[in-house]
Amino acid sequence: MAVERLELWPGYSISRLIKGGWHLAGGHGKIDPGLAVADMAAFVEAGITTFDCADHYVGVEQMIGDFRRAYPNLAKSVQIHTKIVPDLEALTIADRKYLENIIDRSLMRLGVEALDVTQFHWWDYSVPRYVEVALHLDAIRKAGKIKALGVTNFDVPHLTEMLDAGVEIRVNQIQYSPLDNRPERGMLDLSRRRNIAVLPYGTIAGGFISDGWLGKPEPPGPFENRSHTKYKLIIDDFGGWALFQELLRAFRRVADRHNATIAQVAVRWALDTPGISGAIVGADRKSTRLNSSHTDI
Repeated sequence: MAVERLELWPGYSISRLIKGGWHLAGGHGKIDPGLAVADMAAFVEAGITTFDCADHYVGVEQMIGDFRRAYPNLAKSVQIHTKIVPDLEALTIADRKYLENIIDRSLMRLGVEALDVTQFHWWDYSVPRYVEVALHLDAIRKAGKIKALGVTNFDVPHLTEMLDAGVEIRVNQIQYSPLDNRPERGMLDLSRRRNIAVLPYGTIAGGFISDGWLGKPEPPGPFENRSHTKYKLIIDDFGGWALFQELLRAFRRVADRHNATIAQVAVRWALDTPGISGAIVGADRKSTRLNSSHTDI
C-alpha cells in the first residue's frame, strides 16, 4: 500500500509517515552509521520520504547528509525537518549571528543550500527572549537559508505570542498519543485556525504501544533506552500500567479486525485525528511494520 502524502502548503508535500531521528542520536544502543544510511534509502524507496532530525541529535544531520551524498537520486525526493535548539546557557545571548551559525552548521551537515523546515525550541520561558529569537529566525528565513519555520514543544500562550508578533510559523511538532491528549486542550484548535501543520511525535510511546508489551508485567527499570525511560513516565501519568494494558487490549481488538499491529492502529488513530498532518515514528529495519518494542521517536 502506498504511503499517504499531504501537501502542507503550495508546492511542499510530505509523506504522512515521517521517519524520526532521535533514536539515532545515542541512548538507544550502538548505532552503525552505514546501516542507518542504508535504512534511510529503504524508507525512501518504500515511500517514507520525510525525515525528522535536530541540530542537537548527535550525528543525525550528518548521517542524513551522508545518505543524500550516497543516494543522490533518492535524495531528490526527500524532505528534511530539522530543529534549532539554542543551548540553555545561551538563551540570554542568542542573537542572529549565534542562530545563523547553527543554521549554517545544519546546512553543511545535510549538504543543502536551504533547510526545508527548521523547528524552533526554547528551553526556559522564564528567559523571555523567545519572541525576539523567533523574529531573528524569521529574518533568516526571509534571507533564504530556511524555507519554512516551525516550532516544537511550545504551549498555546507562547506560540500565540510569537504568531501575534508576526512570525510566520508553518509547522508545529508536539507530543501526542492515546496516552497524552494535551494538544486537544487548545493547541490543535490554534494550529488549525492559524494554518499550521501539526506533526506529532510519541504516537506509539517509544514502542510501548505495541504488541510486544501486551500482557507483559510492569517493567521495573532502569530501561535500556531513553525512549522507554521517557514514555514510562507518560504511562504513569496516564493512569498506570493496569490501565495501559486495558488500552493495549482495546487496540488489539481493533487490530484483529484489520489484520494490523497495535502500533499501526495507534499511528492510524493519530493520522485520522482532525488537524493532524503526519506522525513521526523512529523506526529501523527491525520495525518496518511499526511493531517493535524498540521503536521510538
